[in-house]
Amino acid sequence: MSKTWPHRPPAVFRLDDDHVMVGLAKDEAARHAVQVIAEPDTETSVIAVDDPLQWPRRRFRWGALFWGALGGLILLAAGLGVARLIEDLFARSQEFGFLGLALAALAAVAFLVVAIRETMGLARLATIERLNRRASDTLLSDDRQEGLAVARALLALTRRMPRLARSRAAMESHLGDIIDGADMVRLAERELMTPLDLQARRAVTAAATRVSAFTALSPRAAVDVLFVFGSALILVRRLALLYGARPGALGLIRLMRLVVLHLAMTGGLATTDGLIQQMLGHGIAGKLSARLGEGLLNGFLTARLGLAAIDVIRPLPFTALPRPTVSNLMSDVVRGFGEKDAARSAP
Repeated sequence: MSKTWPHRPPAVFRLDDDHVMVGLAKDEAARHAVQVIAEPDTETSVIAVDDPLQWPRRRFRWGALFWGALGGLILLAAGLGVARLIEDLFARSQEFGFLGLALAALAAVAFLVVAIRETMGLARLATIERLNRRASDTLLSDDRQEGLAVARALLALTRRMPRLARSRAAMESHLGDIIDGADMVRLAERELMTPLDLQARRAVTAAATRVSAFTALSPRAAVDVLFVFGSALILVRRLALLYGARPGALGLIRLMRLVVLHLAMTGGLATTDGLIQQMLGHGIAGKLSARLGEGLLNGFLTARLGLAAIDVIRPLPFTALPRPTVSNLMSDVVRGFGEKDAARSAP
């Protein structure tokens, strides 16, 4: 939209002249002088960073205290039960007592290893969440030191990924050449996230296709629910392993909770429903059978869940690279369904 400026003849003046006023005139005498009004720079670049809404954090978590105390009581009860069992075994036979003691020691060592692995998995998930927040803050502040720290943290996170060896080498060679912190984060995203995003898109598409095909052929609704739930767990865990997280059972539960919260806060399910209605309104439902239509619906939901998991697990926000959409992913699934339906109807 163009602006309308008052007409005036061209003039030549100096800024240090007494008859030149920089800014708006405040009195009637100054209005006859030449006025130079500084305009705001309209070419200022605005960095768009997706910052999903977050639930406000309470200072004291009573729920965590409750579950921690309950877990401690259960461990104490289990320990007392095991100790009483070993005493009974020794009272019955010394051989049985030593066997029970050895089994209890093995169980304690295994429990300690599992606890350490779960703790490390939760800590790694927390590291990825902090890295994502730091990258978002760096894109807004454009701090070079913070951008360099984010890039080095991402290099350390992907150190055990052989598929990114060439990308890491290219990234490390350019760290000293970049001045802006935001550009450093974008470079890290292009170099290190591009191969991972491609594999993540393939994994989500394969999971959506698998769910669509299975639910289209399954005769029981209960079996469909179990298969969709299991496929969702496998997909979220596969995406977590792909982006550098190694969650255990507790970490996977936390991831599923974050994914569901992300869907709830961003309105992802409502967007998916609108896209389904749009595609079905274009005649796809008439070309496919009823069972294939149900399978396609489950594939849509699985794809949306996978995209929400990518947003939660990805160490960097989407800025330099385009975010995958449900329509882009489901086009391959719909194409595959059309090929299968054509092959089934062919003689």
